Amino acid sequence: MRIGVVSDTHMPRAAKSLPAALVQAFRRVDRILHAGDWTDLSVLAHLSRIAPVDGVAGNNDGADIVRRLGYRKTIEVGPVRIGLVHGHGDGGRGATAERALKAFADDDVQAVVFGHSHIPMLEERDGVLLFNPGSPTDKRRQSRFSCGLLDIEDGRIRARHVFFEDKSPSQGKGGRAGR
Repeated sequence: MRIGVVSDTHMPRAAKSLPAALVQAFRRVDRILHAGDWTDLSVLAHLSRIAPVDGVAGNNDGADIVRRLGYRKTIEVGPVRIGLVHGHGDGGRGATAERALKAFADDDVQAVVFGHSHIPMLEERDGVLLFNPGSPTDKRRQSRFSCGLLDIEDGRIRARHVFFEDKSPSQGKGGRAGR
């Protein structure tokens, strides 16, 4: 199974539409996970045109998104359990990964997917894959926009980033935010 991973879309402020590069990267995914900071619930509908979507709310999301998605959840894909959280909270810069990992300290997860920092990250800590896809629309101090792909096969999980220079919108699948 292939899962598209995205976070920190901040639509429609950061972009009016999903970037064409993101839509292209997700063209063959079976599912999409969003790690928060959608800022507009229409993003869920646009991503759902690509594949089934699940996600959590982030610190910039309104009450409608928080009520619908919550701040934390565990996703099961066969024998693989993935913790999904935005990663915001106390601790300042540099503590996002630690907060995300700590959110699932009492759970048996093989991976923790998080966002918040807009900084792509892929590392393993104590046997748990930590993965931040970065942002496809708001790269902040990063050189490129990004999203991610998780491949799950035979009970194993592999992750990789997809980097792109341009957040120009997709024409077709994905559509516009805020409508």
